[in-house]
Order: sequence, then structure tokens, then C-alpha cells
Amino acid sequence: MSEIKNISISYREFQNHNELNAEDQELIKVSEEAARSAYAPYSQFRVGAAVRLESGRIVHGANVENAAFPSGICAERTALAASITNFPDDRPVTLAISAISDDGSVAEQVTPCGNCRQVIAEEESRWNRQIRILLAGKNKIIELDGIGQLLPLQFNRSSLRPDRP
Repeated sequence: MSEIKNISISYREFQNHNELNAEDQELIKVSEEAARSAYAPYSQFRVGAAVRLESGRIVHGANVENAAFPSGICAERTALAASITNFPDDRPVTLAISAISDDGSVAEQVTPCGNCRQVIAEEESRWNRQIRILLAGKNKIIELDGIGQLLPLQFNRSSLRPDRP
């Protein structure tokens, strides 16, 4: 007999940046600045991401579009790839994501796409620790404890090798 199960998430919501601590405000500011440097000639939708590493260092990235649409890359993956490449032993602690359009900050926060969710999940798995996520919009900021709140039924290394943790 089948059984219906439910998945729910919890998150914190802030009405403005002033409700955040100084480190989180700085991280969001860096993600907004990164969004301004995005290459988005097709969508005009610029996304920036900033990762604070355990050392306190901040690494950022922006989306880069391409006429061959699947060849582009999202800001979250750009920032995480830069942190992994340049600081492989420095664990990501917090990831801030911001978006802007031609007329300024996007009112509502944007969430990572499916590919980015999977990359964040892999990075959490690699370190065996959650990465705190800040989704920043003009009207509010959402704080998530980790990617599991956006990707609850994850495909991960145990999916590939069920006999190994």
C-alpha cells in the first residue's frame, strides 16, 4: 500500500539588509557588485554570487551567457569553482546570491537553478557540512541553513555507491 509523505522546509526571512550582521551585509554587497559585472547580453538578467570561506576570504562570481545557451554558466557555479580552484582547502561557509536587471536590484530573491543546487550539494557533501545560503532581493532576504532546504531528495555519492557512505 502506498503512503503519502510530506517534505517541508524552514527558513529565516529578513525585511532589509540592516537586520543582518556586518559580515552578511558585506557578503551580499559583494554578490551585488559581482552581478554588475555579469555578461548577460541575451537575458539582461545579471546574477552575482559571493562565497565566504572558513578563513574569512570572499570569492565571487557572476553569470556568463553565451549564444549557445547551454554553454553559459551561473554565478553560483562560477563562485564555487573559483573557490575550489584557488582555495581548495578553505571550506565554503556562506553563499550569498543577488540578481539585478537593467533597472536595478530584483525585488524578489532568486534561487539557484537545478544545476547549481546539485553543485552546492556536492560541495556540502565534500566537506560533510552545510553551506549557509543567503538569497538577497530588494524587498527581503531569505536565509537557508543548507541546500537540503531547496534540494531535499538529493542525488549524491551514496546514490552512485549505495554500499558506501
